[in-house]
Amino acid sequence: MNWHIASVSFGADSLAMLIGLIERRLPLDEVLFYDAGMEFETTYRMRDRMLPLLRREGILYTELRPRREFLYMMLEKPVNGKNGFHYGYSWCGGPCRWGTGEKIRVSDAYAEARGATVYVGIAADEHKRLAKKHKQYKRFPLAEWGVDEAQALACCYEHGFDWREDGVRLYDILSRVSCWCCANKNLTELENIYHSLPRYWQGLCDLQERTHRPMKGPGKSVFDLERRFMEKSIKAA
Repeated sequence: MNWHIASVSFGADSLAMLIGLIERRLPLDEVLFYDAGMEFETTYRMRDRMLPLLRREGILYTELRPRREFLYMMLEKPVNGKNGFHYGYSWCGGPCRWGTGEKIRVSDAYAEARGATVYVGIAADEHKRLAKKHKQYKRFPLAEWGVDEAQALACCYEHGFDWREDGVRLYDILSRVSCWCCANKNLTELENIYHSLPRYWQGLCDLQERTHRPMKGPGKSVFDLERRFMEKSIKAA
């Protein structure tokens, strides 16, 4: 009998997929969560809210982690790169998505060792992601059901999952709830973090102090962006 795994990050799309799989009584044996160690605190709270339901449904829950800790890979790993020797791969995002690559390697190896079918939470309106070449054992239930990203988020809100962090719903200020230090966050999202989530902004400052590469490219280090956001707030006052 084929083993069915739901790959769940506990963001809106994958959580809506998980809710849908359970409500539709589709084959589901295991939920797999890859924990990079840099998630927003509320992500773990959303996970913890879901665990009792998984136990009642008899669904196995498994957590995977990177082979080497995220901060070691980002800041300490000896690297001989194109521009010479340095420590750490620096920010994960853009053309250097080393953290994402590790997640895919670890998660795929786990699923393939079990000969599993893997459900992945890509919404129906994420056309570019769906168009990419995927391994044959992966399925995309949200796309199959015609559920777009807005509908997935609405489903989660209806079931009481709101990703509230320091009094703020993360999806009100971020387009995607990924690792809090993901360099793929756009400038609007980063400005929202600066204003609404100061302790996470301080975390970004701490990381920028320890890495050689500006978070968003030349002239756009976290400190550059902080000055920009501060000046903008002063002008708007």
